[in-house]
Amino acid sequence: MSEVGHVVVIGGGVAGCATAYYLSAAGARVTIVEREGIGNQASAWSAGGLNPLQGIPAPISAFAMDSFRLHLALWPEIERLSGKALGARRISMAYVARNDDEVSEQLELRDDFEDGRADGFSGQWLETAEFLTLEPRIAPSIAGALLTYGNAILDSHRLTVLLAEAAQSLGATVQAGAVTVLAHSGGRVTAVEVDGGALPCDAAVIAMGPWTGAAEAWLGVPLPVEPLKGEILRMTQSGSPLKCDVVATGISLFGREEGQIWLASTQQKLGFDREPSEWAYRTLYDAAVKLMPSIAEASLLKQTACLRPVTPDDLPIVGAVPSWDNVYVGTGGGTKGILLAPAMGRAIADLILTGQTSLSIRACDPARFTTGRR
Repeated sequence: MSEVGHVVVIGGGVAGCATAYYLSAAGARVTIVEREGIGNQASAWSAGGLNPLQGIPAPISAFAMDSFRLHLALWPEIERLSGKALGARRISMAYVARNDDEVSEQLELRDDFEDGRADGFSGQWLETAEFLTLEPRIAPSIAGALLTYGNAILDSHRLTVLLAEAAQSLGATVQAGAVTVLAHSGGRVTAVEVDGGALPCDAAVIAMGPWTGAAEAWLGVPLPVEPLKGEILRMTQSGSPLKCDVVATGISLFGREEGQIWLASTQQKLGFDREPSEWAYRTLYDAAVKLMPSIAEASLLKQTACLRPVTPDDLPIVGAVPSWDNVYVGTGGGTKGILLAPAMGRAIADLILTGQTSLSIRACDPARFTTGRR
């Protein structure tokens, strides 16, 4: 490990806490600065699903699978360091096809799951009658389903908190407060000002999620991240838990602790609006009842809303900030933020400690937004 001194990570979401963990595990001195509590933004309200073979932009497909593998290695280690159970596990998930076009799409996805057998994935096509034998509550109008194994679920808030606690067990500290400015000399940040007080540092990491716009002003470099609002309904109903998670176009039914069924999730660009909406309730509820009519008998426990950080090209921003010698950024995971967090954190830690990383972050380079600027 190179001598890096003190690293300040700005942001206590899952990306920031993963970065702090990997830096601390390598022996670096780290402070996480967070204004609203560890993991209390999007990291608290994610559905917690990890599905590296579906919905991943092609430029980061290898990065996503690397991150999934890092998750599997990470879970027992943070449980050991924190002394607390994470409760993560791999699951079965059914991708429902409603018509012949979707059948073709699911058969292509089956090939991806079968190709992933070395990583513990598998996929099997079930005709309608076969699938309804497994989960008879699904509406019989479906055209069939791809039953997969290998995706994972976890409590994203618990993951974030345990990452922070594991980092603290290795010497990291957490400081509450709002960052107001980055003090610098030339192209190097020398201190992070927190609520008017200076926190000297040798490197800084921007992990501010949808609030990254503030760092643009501090650094004079484009880091275009905006909030994508997502809402989830947490339901409870009598009867047996879901036999597997069920995903269909426009709606996902996730089985969670204590027999809950989570209806997920909406996507809207509405600025920094974090209020649960009637529109999202009706959209999710109506779609869920159409897919699984017994949802009409379920009761709402909680409706959640959060802001996911997204970029113009839907790819994360991970790496060294252009024109600065000691500033790094990790954000923009969007709807895959929980999945991608370990690889984002590991890559940034590698860059700070050694100047390079073996992870595939070329498509995530922050410099892509400065190319061609005048």
